[in-house]
Amino acid sequence: MPDIVKADKHNDITDQQLLENFYAGHDSKWLGILLERYTLLLLGVCMKYLKNEEEAKDSVQQIFLKVITELQKYKVEYFKSWIYMVAKNHCLMKLRDRQGKTPASLDENLIMAAGIEPDKNALLQNDKTLDLMESSLKELNREQQQCVTLFYLQKKSYQEISEETGYSLLQVKSYIQNGKRNMKILIERKINDDSKK
Repeated sequence: MPDIVKADKHNDITDQQLLENFYAGHDSKWLGILLERYTLLLLGVCMKYLKNEEEAKDSVQQIFLKVITELQKYKVEYFKSWIYMVAKNHCLMKLRDRQGKTPASLDENLIMAAGIEPDKNALLQNDKTLDLMESSLKELNREQQQCVTLFYLQKKSYQEISEETGYSLLQVKSYIQNGKRNMKILIERKINDDSKK
């Protein structure tokens, strides 16, 4: 029987299908294909922030372990943007440990885009920042979530998003604008809820 774990034999299978296959039977071969698919992306992210090849390679292995653990616990909708966030969060923690303080949040662009007020930038120093971003993003409707993820996390243009999703340029702009506004509301509500605890 041929070895079906090779990623190149599965180019026609989407991330979503691989995830669904994994969730259906918790067969780690599907997860292996997914992780292999994103090894270079993760290495690139880690190199960008850690500036050290050995540390970056170690981090990729640690991220793999975290991903395997997390995916056993809950369902992920958009694997690429999720694993990208996991990697950035990991690098943020490494940098904080190395420097004894948290650098500017790696998702600062998205937070600023969501319209978080400057006096709330204390959030950027908080370990919960990425969790807040991720949970708020997941609460958007499907179209907004997809367009915001592609625009801010994957740095795609309106045109590229339109081609990838089939939405018109007008729809893409509208989903991003409404998504940003809704994220701002969600994040501020979470901050207020936390401050009342």
